Amino acid sequence: MISGLIAGSLRMATGALARWHGCGPELRQRIYFANHTSNLDGPLLWASLPAPLRMRTRMVAAHDYWSVGRLRPWLAQSVFRAVLIERKKPTAECNPLDTMLQALGDDHSLIIFPEGGRQTSPDPQPFKAGLFHLAKRRPEVELVPVWMENLNRILPKGEFLPAPLLGSLVFGTPIRLEAGETKVDFLERARQSVICLRETTCS
Repeated sequence: MISGLIAGSLRMATGALARWHGCGPELRQRIYFANHTSNLDGPLLWASLPAPLRMRTRMVAAHDYWSVGRLRPWLAQSVFRAVLIERKKPTAECNPLDTMLQALGDDHSLIIFPEGGRQTSPDPQPFKAGLFHLAKRRPEVELVPVWMENLNRILPKGEFLPAPLLGSLVFGTPIRLEAGETKVDFLERARQSVICLRETTCS
């Protein structure tokens, strides 16, 4: 009940409109990957999913941001059921890939931001290798690109209250790692699949 109220509040506060352009909101195991410009990105993408999908979808987020204070940890743990990872070079003892694979399990989906952090440039920056390794280790999971528009203006970096602007999300056609495809080629194709969705926000 609390999750539903918070999801509705997020959608209302941002006026965000979600469009399913290349797939439908189906109850399948997926990894939603999107451009990243605001701390609202993860919560709003989660809130834009229908309730049955939200129940099985967890956003991957930075431990150093979502573990500060009292509200953020509560939201991360009790509402978003976030998968918190360290933003530092992986080690054998601390590898975010293992954490994400464990969170996927047999029936959960993930929300990830392959750029590795919030960006201010118009186009997404080159993707980190995590998406490639997830695709390689879990080839049966659908990879759904998502373009998020205007979130950096609704909640700019350093601000706490959202500005009265409208946001939008476009869910694209799922992709998969092709046989023999290199890491570099796959990550660039995945990045382009997100960028291409930007044009649909104007149509």
